[in-house]
Amino acid sequence: MLTVTIDEIQQNLTGYLQQVAAGENIIIMHAGKPIAEIKPVSLTFQQIRPYGLCAGEFIVPDDFDSPLAEDILNIFEGK
Repeated sequence: MLTVTIDEIQQNLTGYLQQVAAGENIIIMHAGKPIAEIKPVSLTFQQIRPYGLCAGEFIVPDDFDSPLAEDILNIFEGK
């Protein structure tokens, strides 16, 4: 993690942003105290979910798609 002052980041903003784009985190200091952090944007929404994430965690019963019993259907239909 890189630490810079406000003056340093103002003098070379493009250079520091290139470092952030490369994966570096930057802490901006003012009067010896951290006031901000610049870090790369997480692009997790573009990652494809792998197949089989929950493999082995549950079992689908053989009668999963069988018709429901009449009394259960009546409950769902409000009868």
